[in-house]
Amino acid sequence: MRLALFQPDIPQNVGACIRLSACLGVGLDVIEPCAFRLDDRAMKRAALDYGPLSHMRVHGDWEQFQRDRQPGRLVLMTTRAAVPLQRFCFEPGDTLLMGRESAGVPDFVHAAADARLVIPMMPGARSMNLATSAAVATFEALRQIDRLPARAVAAT
Repeated sequence: MRLALFQPDIPQNVGACIRLSACLGVGLDVIEPCAFRLDDRAMKRAALDYGPLSHMRVHGDWEQFQRDRQPGRLVLMTTRAAVPLQRFCFEPGDTLLMGRESAGVPDFVHAAADARLVIPMMPGARSMNLATSAAVATFEALRQIDRLPARAVAAT
């Protein structure tokens, strides 16, 4: 199971996803170009010291990501989907793809996805924060395939 971020805009979200990757034991792919330098101080602050625990790979562009990614389904999280997250049957080789905070993903990325899912929300709500959406989706996927970390800890 991997989490992928398509051309992220906000370094703090990438930092939070680095922490998510480390805490839940999933790989993280960042697809450039990003709207910031990956060595940005704000991103490092958000990731704290979790960077070495994360299995992050940076891909220069969409084509490189497509060449490099592991076998398995590409599962796009998008507000343009009709299938709710909890109704989808995840598999261990899935890559969960999160779109750009400001624009989602272009049509060619939608077309490349094997599945498109939406996180159910209250009427009138447009979208969740990217890192929050990534956490919700990753947790549900890991829960379904029985790969949640064995050690339970309280959030701080």
